[in-house]
Amino acid sequence: MEDREDKQKEPLAVGRVAALCRSDVKGTHKYSIPEAEFIADFGMEGDAHAGHWHRQVSLLARERVDTYRAKGMNLADGAFGENVDTESIDLTALSVGSRLAIGEVLLEVTQIGKNCHGHCPIFEATGDCIMPREGIFAKVIAGGHVKTGDAIEAFAPDPDRPYTAAIITLSDRAFAGERADASGPLIQEILSDQKFDVTETILLPDGREGLEKELIRLSDQRQVDIIFTTGGTGFSDRDQTPEATAAVCDRLTPGIPEAIRAASMQITPKAMLSRQTAGIRKHTIIINLPGSPKACREDLDIVLPAIGHGIDVLRGNSGE
Repeated sequence: MEDREDKQKEPLAVGRVAALCRSDVKGTHKYSIPEAEFIADFGMEGDAHAGHWHRQVSLLARERVDTYRAKGMNLADGAFGENVDTESIDLTALSVGSRLAIGEVLLEVTQIGKNCHGHCPIFEATGDCIMPREGIFAKVIAGGHVKTGDAIEAFAPDPDRPYTAAIITLSDRAFAGERADASGPLIQEILSDQKFDVTETILLPDGREGLEKELIRLSDQRQVDIIFTTGGTGFSDRDQTPEATAAVCDRLTPGIPEAIRAASMQITPKAMLSRQTAGIRKHTIIINLPGSPKACREDLDIVLPAIGHGIDVLRGNSGE
């Protein structure tokens, strides 16, 4: 059974549940409880942040909370908004796809850290807050009962798990509601048929700032294997997708856009006008696709047969 397969592997670390916390209403402080029911694909029963999304349960290391207490701060459990305080597990060493087993409960890490949209009281008092940087978020794969003091086992991600992808459409007109986004849904359909797990689809106006922020978030926090953008690769002043991609990448992968343009030139000479680029940020591949649905399909036919090997190399599952 899926929910117990991890028990057959050697855990990366073994710790315990130091605290369980929940809040009844969003925007209010969490309070500690001695035990809780975890519901599959939902979260902690009674917690305001539970739901059918990827951030069902939040976790933070008790050792990191104690560094603030050592500075004289009187912090209750859950002060950083976390559901679970762990002990003796280095959460910062985990990655998206890692699993945490607590008895019959199984959690899968879906996000590392988060964007802080406002300064909480802890930040105001200390000038720092660890939850956006060191907190992790998970979804509940298998539910069950958890008590404070229960053992936790941390497991590495399954190397054979599906490839994860995100899709970002860049279009001023689609963002304004003046026309439908045709390319994004088409890319999602093609990727789903190829057994990719499409975790997010995003629609943005053309330009750099918003795109750069999303590329960074999806690469660093969601740690998706691959991001496809569509639109913003032409000659218009608002076409800034290649510049945003190059700005956030650690390394460029020129072979991908070279292959796309070479094949597309056999279809239309206008392919030479495309400024598509591709690169790698940490362990995420980013590839620009055109705005045309027809061109997106043609480019994916070129890219998809080879890209799985690149993902496997970045995951550490394959040599060059």
